[in-house]
Amino acid sequence: MSNSNNRKYVIGMIGLGTMGRNLLLNMADHGFSVSGFDLDPKKAAQLEKEGARNEVKGFTTIKDFVESLKSPRTIMMLVPAGKIVDSVIEELLPLIDQGDIIIDAGNSHFIDTNRRVESLESKGYHFFGMGISGGEEGARRGPSMMPGGDKVAYKVVKPILEAISAKVNGESCVTYIGPGASGHFVKMVHNGIEYGLMQLIAETYEVLRKGLKINNEAIHQVFKDWNEGKLQSYLLEITRDIFAFKDKETGKLLVDLIKDQAKAKGTGKWTSQVAMDLMLSIPVIDTAVSMRDLSRYKELRTCVAAVYSKEELKGLQSEDQQVFIAKLEEAFYFSMIITYAQGMHLLMQASEEYGYELNLAEIAKIWRGGCIIRAHFLDTIYNAFQEQPNLSHLLLDSKVESLIQESLSDTRSIISKAIEQGIAVPAYAASLSYFDALRSESMPDNLIQAQRDFFGAHTYERIGSEGSHHTNWEENN
Repeated sequence: MSNSNNRKYVIGMIGLGTMGRNLLLNMADHGFSVSGFDLDPKKAAQLEKEGARNEVKGFTTIKDFVESLKSPRTIMMLVPAGKIVDSVIEELLPLIDQGDIIIDAGNSHFIDTNRRVESLESKGYHFFGMGISGGEEGARRGPSMMPGGDKVAYKVVKPILEAISAKVNGESCVTYIGPGASGHFVKMVHNGIEYGLMQLIAETYEVLRKGLKINNEAIHQVFKDWNEGKLQSYLLEITRDIFAFKDKETGKLLVDLIKDQAKAKGTGKWTSQVAMDLMLSIPVIDTAVSMRDLSRYKELRTCVAAVYSKEELKGLQSEDQQVFIAKLEEAFYFSMIITYAQGMHLLMQASEEYGYELNLAEIAKIWRGGCIIRAHFLDTIYNAFQEQPNLSHLLLDSKVESLIQESLSDTRSIISKAIEQGIAVPAYAASLSYFDALRSESMPDNLIQAQRDFFGAHTYERIGSEGSHHTNWEENN
């Protein structure tokens, strides 16, 4: 498809998969002329068909696509992370001019984005990375967007991004995140939080079906009720709907026909890796990544189950069902708060380490609409950091403290009963253990330091004394 009418478009998109196409159609609906490029002619044709009422054009040759754009050109990419991004950029460079803008809107690793920022800026091009959350529906109707990097370039596309973003109380769910790869970093942490929340919901499902032994219809009702209260969130909303969706072929609930082997694209792992690099604890997210990995070993799990699951779990039928579910709701709320708190703490530390100058209140604000982790609780997070921008940890906010105190007893009860019954709740347990360790003024790590010095002469710091110390621990033997 060529640009036979020589029309010039405001912004172009490379990659017309579900996200790229829907984002372009969203822009077109808001009055912006757009063009898209994809090697697949069917995708280019689909873009034009769905955008027929607006100024939309699809291309299958990169040169025609580039020439269709107004100068200075604004080109957005929505292609798989990794080498493909680099290859697209290499193909673009001979066709564009200095001063043109390239936006990587995929889920690129922030380390790769750092490298691309330095390389492209040195050649005179504007480049920034932008995280987008909201899936297919968000792209089409209003996502949450996290652009970071070249501020001059951001200002050029700011009117477009604000127009197409999700809105909460009339405010756009997009803001300039910060310099460098900050946009992709924040999106990575968003996805890490997403991993944690999804694991908590999965464990809740496990407790309900294996502990209370209630059917799918009752589980649907639990998630429906929770989503109408303080736990209101997008993830609970879709979980509610999953437990009402029947397979057309069998008439059974589709969720029961899906293999229990979870896949991942890497952003959760990246979150855990960078947290370890920064020496910061995010055990709920780490656990979520680990349990997805464990789920892949279906054959091994089946073998181990045959050996160790001969005794049927008694379940929790002796519990008053409604009382137990109410306690479980509190335990989920507690663990959800801890998950968000760990993510926000990671953002805070990364901002200091990498010079991102992140505004945590603004980040919480744009996560309230459009994105996968949107939830009523984000209003509380926004208020906490709006009132205290330098708040060192979300758990130190007075409102959050009261919420934690209210749910703590029920959390301990639920986790202990699940463990007694042999029901795996690792993310729940990780959230509680993290809290108990964090609130410990005195941790047992003095012993670890003594052990390290004993076997490796790694030294230790002594209370009331400056500097490092080493002891010959075998003197007493």
